Amino acid sequence: MLKGLIFDLDGVLTDSARFHLTAWNNLAKDLGITLSQADLDNLRGISRMDSLEMILKIGGKENDYSPEEKAALAAKKNEKFLESVETMTPADILPGIPQLLADAKQDGLKLVIASASKNAPKILTKLGIIGEFDGIVDPASLHKGKPDPEIYEKAQALIGLEQDEVISFEDAAAGVAAIKAAGQFAVGIGDRKLLHEADYIVSDTSQLHLADIVTAFKESKEIKNG
Repeated sequence: MLKGLIFDLDGVLTDSARFHLTAWNNLAKDLGITLSQADLDNLRGISRMDSLEMILKIGGKENDYSPEEKAALAAKKNEKFLESVETMTPADILPGIPQLLADAKQDGLKLVIASASKNAPKILTKLGIIGEFDGIVDPASLHKGKPDPEIYEKAQALIGLEQDEVISFEDAAAGVAAIKAAGQFAVGIGDRKLLHEADYIVSDTSQLHLADIVTAFKESKEIKNG
């Protein structure tokens, strides 16, 4: 029985992902590293330090900086990102999300955030929806980043549910892989080829209708149970 929904934040509830990618791209340019669009797409859903390591590896500079210097670079990127976050308002919530959250609340579902972003509380506050959620996984408590399932396992534990009682939402391939590794039902938002591992896929958030998703969830359980 469905009892809860778990959401990634960037690219799912709001398009703050664009702020992240712009900040990373600008930092890479400062370091003399050119990122392709594919490189940028691969940063989606990845933690701050893992993203930095990926960028440095792309530029062949992974051994050029001390841990302290890497921390300073990540902090520099985050400062630029936070400058963008300050401009966010409830108007930045993606289409379809307010209705999805309202329908979930009406059905008595628990809602939790599973984002690698340490800025999730700030972003949710700027969007005016932080009060809608029953919990937010603390990224500082994680030992492994997506595609490891840890964050989604912690999310379901945070609201006291089992893997077959939740539906999780992601826009990144690494995130979908994490959801599936956690044994949960995955809703992918974006490119169907990129998110092919998801159980249910829509091209954008405006197509997220709880009734349709729940139907797919139930059908998936029936197939598994034979």
